[in-house]
Amino acid sequence: MGKNEREENDFDPENHNQEEEEKKKHLKEEELSVERIFENQEVLSWRKQLTVRAFVVSFVLSILFSFIVMKLNLTTGIIPSLNVSAGLLGFFFVKTWTKLLHKSGLLRQPFTRQENTVIQTCVVASSGIAYSGMLSFVLPFTTTLLSCFDIISEIS
Repeated sequence: MGKNEREENDFDPENHNQEEEEKKKHLKEEELSVERIFENQEVLSWRKQLTVRAFVVSFVLSILFSFIVMKLNLTTGIIPSLNVSAGLLGFFFVKTWTKLLHKSGLLRQPFTRQENTVIQTCVVASSGIAYSGMLSFVLPFTTTLLSCFDIISEIS
């Protein structure tokens, strides 16, 4: 391809390289833009991150996930990691709750990323307790196991 052909097609390799560099720079800036959205927002103190709505949603989801964990543990013996589902369901419930409160004019504090982290942590911790608690407290105290050690006959 000769110089005249490049000029006819409006293709300049030097300009093309500059355009590619600008595109890469722009993409890099877009990657950082998610954090730039939150850089001007002040992170609330830990006391303000622990909200009543976070604990209500955590409690409801903890009950749901505890039943799921116990059912899976008794049927298959294993449980999947529930971090992602806890985070997504917590986000969905609180976001819906805050939208309803916002429409009614009763919203005092917006939903934050930290609040979603609190919900996820509480739900995963309680489902872990349900898993380990069931194995260490419920199963050993069945009458079958107690009768093996003649504890029932000694008590009666």
